[in-house]
Amino acid sequence: MKRFFVALAFIGALWAFSGASPARETARIGDVPLAALPKEAQATLALVRSGGPFAHAKDASVFGNREKILPARSRGYYREYTVATPGRRDRGARRIVAGAGAAGDVRSSGEYYYSDDHYNSFRRIRE
Repeated sequence: MKRFFVALAFIGALWAFSGASPARETARIGDVPLAALPKEAQATLALVRSGGPFAHAKDASVFGNREKILPARSRGYYREYTVATPGRRDRGARRIVAGAGAAGDVRSSGEYYYSDDHYNSFRRIRE
């Protein structure tokens, strides 16, 4: 019985060290039409495309993609933007993440993702 628990602990340690998780293994990126997003997300995307100004100092900061849900890209490729949540005084959980695209400009890349659960899932915005 002791061997079983030692083996179980070893497998758990390997799992944790690998960075794998059930959520990542089954994570998928869905699609969402722009018109189906909350009006606040539509407004945030309009600001991204125009270059701001943004309400939060952290907006336009590098999104590290540590969750590994979005396609792997070099550091600095993705930027994150706050989507206002009515009734919240803090930034809330809603975000738009923009990819830089081939031209390196999030304003015109067309690569935009919406998360309403603080990066646990994403949907690619279809315009």
